[in-house]
Amino acid sequence: MKTFRCSQCDQPVYFENTACAACGVALGYLPSEAAMAAFEAAPEGPWKALGKRVTGKWKPCANYAGPQVCNWMVPADDPAALCSCCRQTEVIPTLEKPDNRLYWARLEAAKRRLYYALDTLGLDRPGLAEDPERGLRFQFLEAVEGGDPVLTGHDSGCITVNIAEADDAEREARRTAMGEPYRSLLGHFRHEIGHYYWDALVAQGGWLEPYRALFGDERADYAKALETHYRDGPRPDWPAHFISAYAASHPWEDWAETWAHYLHVVDALDTADHWGLHLDGSAEGPAAADPGESFSKPFRERLTFAWLPLSRFLNSMSRSLGHGDVYPFVLPDPVLDKLTFVDEVVRSAHCVAWRDWPSDPRE
Repeated sequence: MKTFRCSQCDQPVYFENTACAACGVALGYLPSEAAMAAFEAAPEGPWKALGKRVTGKWKPCANYAGPQVCNWMVPADDPAALCSCCRQTEVIPTLEKPDNRLYWARLEAAKRRLYYALDTLGLDRPGLAEDPERGLRFQFLEAVEGGDPVLTGHDSGCITVNIAEADDAEREARRTAMGEPYRSLLGHFRHEIGHYYWDALVAQGGWLEPYRALFGDERADYAKALETHYRDGPRPDWPAHFISAYAASHPWEDWAETWAHYLHVVDALDTADHWGLHLDGSAEGPAAADPGESFSKPFRERLTFAWLPLSRFLNSMSRSLGHGDVYPFVLPDPVLDKLTFVDEVVRSAHCVAWRDWPSDPRE
């Protein structure tokens, strides 16, 4: 995530902000420009842009102006009322329950962060208008007493998320019950959209054979594999080959888990680089360096040169503040190979390659 500044007063602002804490103006995110901008809010019609850096005319997403669960802007001449992120949500929970509005806001906030990363990587995210059969859409569902269980998952472009995952206490209880070291709302989005991009980039992109060489044959019975996983647990040697125990259940889940971690890594490194933070992975220990230096390196080398030192630092800092590890994972060589493969697939999709970014990522 890049750093942002208010276009009126130039003070630092953040991706989720709706107002500048320094000058008090309304803020909105411009997805086409990957920028936060200051506006003079208007009850009707386009909002007046403030500052020289804002171009074009904009209106707030209907979920910004109404229920206030979004802070993205829409071009003023776009007939759509919702932004490019909110318009792909098909189903929201009933808002008669006060907590559901909070859960919906958290779900949309996580989805916006996901979309920021996809846009940064140059990955298409077509909706049903562009792809009527497999376009991306989201359903945020609530389990009701006596009804069918709501399972978070993906099916032909439709990503379903149980809104209970937006309840911090409930999510932590599920993490503990399932023996997982890590469980987050954003992680769910990253994992499920990994299944979507497996269909779009691997199955349809000519990568099946190299994928099978690394991850295994996805034609293995999926239902039976999951049944075995939940009944018997993961294979004993999973830490030497997989990013997580769940990744060992089936090649599809191995891909989705690895994809999610790829997005974890690239987003965290992007954030560190834009903050000017670089940790030297040499034996001499942490050292300040040019934050753009690692952008010139191949992705596998970037993992070892930049990500491993950064993740160790983040874990140490979290422990210093009295918390557990924020990245409680180990990356053995087979996982590094899989992460590198994901990067190759992403770059093949005519997107921005890490090594092709400018030497100064803040440009």
